[in-house]
Amino acid sequence: MKISAQDEYGLRILLRLAKAEEEGLNLLQLSKAEGLSVSYVAKLTRLLRMGGLIQSTRGQKGGYILSKPSDKINIKEALDTLGGTFFNDAFCGNHSGTMLFCTNSVDCSVRSLWKMVQSSVDNLLENVSLKDLVTAESDSEFHLLNLLSATEQT
Repeated sequence: MKISAQDEYGLRILLRLAKAEEEGLNLLQLSKAEGLSVSYVAKLTRLLRMGGLIQSTRGQKGGYILSKPSDKINIKEALDTLGGTFFNDAFCGNHSGTMLFCTNSVDCSVRSLWKMVQSSVDNLLENVSLKDLVTAESDSEFHLLNLLSATEQT
């Protein structure tokens, strides 16, 4: 499974805004903080704004803030906004080789695997909020390990 640059950088921008809280950050501040071009940050913030995760204000002190508290934005919602899922129903149609339909479109054990992987990933990401990730890496890792073991028990 690959995480795209758009997923990674978009999530990092959300985390920057979560840390800034109500203060907000403008494009230039986000660009410098993440080492990205202003135009790329503008593209990402547009996606995040259209997805309802951030809001913008204009003017001298304008910038971006989260549209809701960081504990109300889960990582699945953020990644869905930025680029979608690892596996979806269109996946098989997009990977049919040189044929119009996949040769395994009727009976595919690999599809079952990808559905299970997506379900497991979704289950974990739905239970992780931006707030869970604005702490130090060791604190986040501890929280995520606890969360993982709790989801495995259900």
